[in-house]
Amino acid sequence: MPKPRVIYWFRTDLRLHDSPALKAALDLKPECLYPIWTWDPHYVYRARVGPNRWQFLLDSQNDLSASITALNPKSKLFLIREAPQTLLPKLFRAWQITHLVFEKDTDAYARERDDTVMALAKKAGVEVVVRTGRTLYDPDELIKFNKGKPTMSISQVQAAGAKIGDIARPIPAPKSLPDPGNTNLDFEQEVPVPTPDFNSNQRDRDENTYSAIAGPNGDFAVPTLNELGLRKPSSPHRGGETLALEALAKIIANKTYTATFEKPNTAPTAFEPQSTTLLSPHLHFGSLSCREFYWRVQDVVSTFKGKASQPPTSLTGQLLFRDMYFGAQADMGHSFAQTYNNSHCRFIPWHLPSEIDAETGRATGEYQTDDSQAQEWFTRWKYGRTGFPWIDALMRQLRTEGWIHHLGRHAVACFLTRGGCYIDWERGADVFEEWLIDHETACNVGNWQWLSCTAFYAQFYRCYSPIAFPKKTDPEGDFVRRYVPELERFDKKYIYEPWKTPIADQKAWGCIIKGDGTEESKGDMHVYPKPMFDFPERREVCIKAMKKAYSIGLYGNDPKVLDGTWRALFDDDAEGPTEGKQGPPGAMVVDEQKEADEEEAVQSSEQKARTQKKKEVITNAGQKREAGQGTLDAMVVRKKKKKV
Repeated sequence: MPKPRVIYWFRTDLRLHDSPALKAALDLKPECLYPIWTWDPHYVYRARVGPNRWQFLLDSQNDLSASITALNPKSKLFLIREAPQTLLPKLFRAWQITHLVFEKDTDAYARERDDTVMALAKKAGVEVVVRTGRTLYDPDELIKFNKGKPTMSISQVQAAGAKIGDIARPIPAPKSLPDPGNTNLDFEQEVPVPTPDFNSNQRDRDENTYSAIAGPNGDFAVPTLNELGLRKPSSPHRGGETLALEALAKIIANKTYTATFEKPNTAPTAFEPQSTTLLSPHLHFGSLSCREFYWRVQDVVSTFKGKASQPPTSLTGQLLFRDMYFGAQADMGHSFAQTYNNSHCRFIPWHLPSEIDAETGRATGEYQTDDSQAQEWFTRWKYGRTGFPWIDALMRQLRTEGWIHHLGRHAVACFLTRGGCYIDWERGADVFEEWLIDHETACNVGNWQWLSCTAFYAQFYRCYSPIAFPKKTDPEGDFVRRYVPELERFDKKYIYEPWKTPIADQKAWGCIIKGDGTEESKGDMHVYPKPMFDFPERREVCIKAMKKAYSIGLYGNDPKVLDGTWRALFDDDAEGPTEGKQGPPGAMVVDEQKEADEEEAVQSSEQKARTQKKKEVITNAGQKREAGQGTLDAMVVRKKKKKV
């Protein structure tokens, strides 16, 4: 009987240590093993990914490829530039493959992709082997032992985990790898359609990822940032299994830190070094096994002489939180990442609601500007120009480094949603998806729902002050001075409230407090914006609005949310797009441009001709722009300004 010819398909498991799926592939005793990565256009064009996370991925791929070659000079990570749904059936034939092996992935898109690939493999007579390794527990098993429901609390994860059984010990990395077989690709590449490209704003040159199926040199090399057309990354944090294991070893060597770590007690204002492990991006890309992390920590805790911390605040507790979000996502699929049609997410009529595709029930990736003020606040929040130095420092750190402390994430998320701006949590999740190097859809969405008090957590009246909160761990304001350097000379008395600084001191310290952040300097002086609103006043507005939404008690899958009749339950002047008694699905508002187009379609030809000469569109700011003129954000659809 011929020996197996195996493709091992790497995805979010870019490591050799503790890989149950890779062990399953090697246990087949294959004649040849092809370690491949398929360059999926879904992630290139349809997922928001900034240069910092791309760099981390490319680092991880290059490191893995070098490790494979160290075990077998004839092998490497064969990176092939085509969608897996079209590529793999061709590889099955070209390389005479008998088995396809990969690690299980329960992300909504990944599950659909893998179901398609498995059906194609079955049709081709290729056996598929799948193993769990991305999480401590198989997310589907968590659901099964949680009475068939998504895991919405740590206690549910712990109870279900106890029924599943002990977390397995990590598997050693292999000491050798089989040769790959013939790597000829005698078939035509299917080049993807690059539109819509959600990452076009990240590119400063042409994107040529798919110029050749095996890369420009035909050597299956990992793409470069230049091929991706991306701007230069700015994060100091780099990827790869080698660095991940080194970082873990350094953490474990400090036994007191490892055993007594309590995440709520770490400082969000700490930098160089940060107060937490910063292993999360390695967990996302799989350059570090979560089981390796778990057991290295647990072995220290079990022999520690003092009082060790316990889940959920301990290091191992952080992995349980991660599993909780994966268990919720695995059950709900695409609806988990949005409010609309989400059975566990409270419906709040936030500003800047997502556009919903009526046919699929999914958010399109675009959003509506129901209120011009909210759009301005969102833009200032995103780019660190709110006038609140603590919030601005965090958002600038996020944009430049791709990472911020979890309590910093809490602060900026609360500020954007229920603690100030009253803007849809999905807008914040989009920004984090774009900028975080550790972005994990399940965790990102889950955390934004938690902090917006739409799921997992309900104490909406507890808000993070952008002034009092950072003073607890950084009364001197060193974190602000690091990331908002225009304020570095300000006295600590004013560092969190620079608008209170006497004008003479502002001039002496080289920075004038004025404007909305669009002006960075005036002569030889820096300019830092005034606060974009009165925080105590906005906090009360938000709490009142949240209280009303909670009293109405709708969830994302309520019929009134699905058909837009929820509006009848809110006063017209309530916070958010609440006017009228009915409307489009979810929190969407009527598209004025669409209405105008429909009205124009029924005009007489004479009227249409007159109208065409002076066709203008009224923006929600009350200003005119020519038809077709771009808005501030290509992903925005502008709507009527809310009446006040």
